[in-house]
Amino acid sequence: MIAGVTGALHTKAYGKSDQSIPKIRLANGMTILFQGDSITDARRQNRQAPSPNEQASMGNGYASMAASALLASRPELNLSIYNRGISGNKVHQLDARWQKECIDYQPDVLSILIGVNDIWHGLNGKYDGTVKTYENDYRALLQRTRKALPNVQLVICEPFVLKCGAVNEKWFPEFDQYRAAARKLADENAAVFVPFQTMFDQAINFAPPQHWAGDGVHPSPYGASLMADFWLQAVRG
Repeated sequence: MIAGVTGALHTKAYGKSDQSIPKIRLANGMTILFQGDSITDARRQNRQAPSPNEQASMGNGYASMAASALLASRPELNLSIYNRGISGNKVHQLDARWQKECIDYQPDVLSILIGVNDIWHGLNGKYDGTVKTYENDYRALLQRTRKALPNVQLVICEPFVLKCGAVNEKWFPEFDQYRAAARKLADENAAVFVPFQTMFDQAINFAPPQHWAGDGVHPSPYGASLMADFWLQAVRG
């Protein structure tokens, strides 16, 4: 089912052919880095000194699945892939560890998925940031990245939720503003944009929200597999 779903959803998200969509150019010896919160983290192990392409340090989510597919399909490229997502992170927490856990890796391709905690922790009374805080902090992080890594190819993933579990009407319409901010920043930086919310909005026509993410935030294996396949299609153009 996954292949059929992603094929249909990719067409809906991007159209049959849009030459304006940025493309990632892969070359021999490149380093790819996944960054974000728990959705990217996905219970990865060996957090202190991971080796590239190490299964234990990739977690069990979309990043690991996408990395495995790339390594299997393009072995001749000798890619080095890392996952440095950390559960609970918001944009300012990415910034606090950015030198050591991003810039020092000198990635050629950097994929970021961040935003759900920036609103969720606010709704829980644990954070006082706003959409403007998110956008400003994220823009500053990307500017810092571009300055240190002028040739990096960026992939900005759309934050997403499904209306089940922890997610209710209180999240909206504010959450849509976070999504719009991520898209705006992708456009500003000529980044590949992976519209995960659009994907899941269409995916619930195939199976209910709980099938894809039981708590509305953290994807099930089915949701993670859908994300990985969609990420690969977006990145490969």
